[in-house]
Amino acid sequence: MPKTVCFTTLGCKVNQYDTQAMLEQFEQNGYVVVAGNAPADVCVINTCTVTGTGDKKSLQLVRRFKRRNPQADIVVTGCLAQRMGEELLETGARLILGTQYRGRVVEMLHKAIAEDVQLVAVDTLTAVPYEPLVIHNHEGHTRAVMKIQEGCNNHCTYCIIPSVRGNIRSRQMEDIQKEAMALAEAGFHELVLTGIHLTSFGRDLPDKPSLANAVTLVAGTRGVERIRLGSLEPRVATDAFVADIAKLPQLCPQFHLALQSGSDAVLQRMKRGYNTTQFFDAAQRIRSAYPNAAFTTDVIVGFPGETEAEFEETENFCEKIGFAKIHVFPFSPREGTPAAIMEDQIPDKVKENRVHRLIALGDQLAETYRRGMVGTVHQVLLEEQLKNGEMVGYTPEYIHVQVEGGKAGTLVNVRLTELAGEGMKGVIVE
Repeated sequence: MPKTVCFTTLGCKVNQYDTQAMLEQFEQNGYVVVAGNAPADVCVINTCTVTGTGDKKSLQLVRRFKRRNPQADIVVTGCLAQRMGEELLETGARLILGTQYRGRVVEMLHKAIAEDVQLVAVDTLTAVPYEPLVIHNHEGHTRAVMKIQEGCNNHCTYCIIPSVRGNIRSRQMEDIQKEAMALAEAGFHELVLTGIHLTSFGRDLPDKPSLANAVTLVAGTRGVERIRLGSLEPRVATDAFVADIAKLPQLCPQFHLALQSGSDAVLQRMKRGYNTTQFFDAAQRIRSAYPNAAFTTDVIVGFPGETEAEFEETENFCEKIGFAKIHVFPFSPREGTPAAIMEDQIPDKVKENRVHRLIALGDQLAETYRRGMVGTVHQVLLEEQLKNGEMVGYTPEYIHVQVEGGKAGTLVNVRLTELAGEGMKGVIVE
């Protein structure tokens, strides 16, 4: 009887990719993958440590799996594993695997089991190369996440990520092309290019290819009908970048530009490396090529020293940009970062109030954006059927759409007719 393995992933799209790469290795070694809440011989938890909430959820999951599957071998991997290392031995995990060696996860697990030990595979990330993980499939049937970059050199004052992901490393262009071909041949219509700091793609490679070069390469792959980009910084949106991507009909006009704050003073304390004028100019350059582009973003509220006036600057700036979606996070002090020991830490109640206010504004802006789409026709990639028989999918702008008719895995033209929850309804047109 084959052994079983289950996976649970927290955090970003990069983690989703890493999980898929490990999942395929287990399958290649004869394991059967079962649902994340099912009993299994091996449980893999891919963790997140961006915020205190990520830490808490990750640790809760590890303990829950150990409690539910006391005989299972637990693998704890990802950013929290990289940060805590041997401290996680007390969870009873069989293998603690950081953000390297994921290509050897099965080999290392089998070694730990054979020797009946707990194994910690967490090394320093100084000058490590890009780990050549590969995927051929992805959870779901229409869209696949494709990682092309790892690490970050920015060292923003609040961010733990450079210490758990290392410096920037970019994937070789030929490897990107091979994986894009494999995923297209497997039937994926849309590829989401992602990385820890996607904006810096190519800077470490000998011939210095740009992110636009990588996107153009993927767009030239037969069978790739859509390309979506992961999180970007505004500095990427140069005139040359916008001109290059505007030539690619496959590129979805949804851009996740990470703002973090709409106050220049707060951005300076964060060491983000740009100001609101530069951010606005970047958005305008993109809008010149994509007038109906959907801009999504992340905002941290309650950063140390954030005054009410600075928070109001953030609210006003978000309105000025007209975001289609705002992901709001309260500031979470990360041990070892400069922001964790800054003066004027904001009380939790104040942070909570500001979170609610910005979420409410984000909902209002999202509704305004969707209302502007009523009556327009967009290509929708249908993904699954609901219990009521309707199909659901996404426009290039990443608007969630419900329609009657159609088939999962197909692209159809849809006239958007009305708002429905956080998405829209539409009718298929010729």
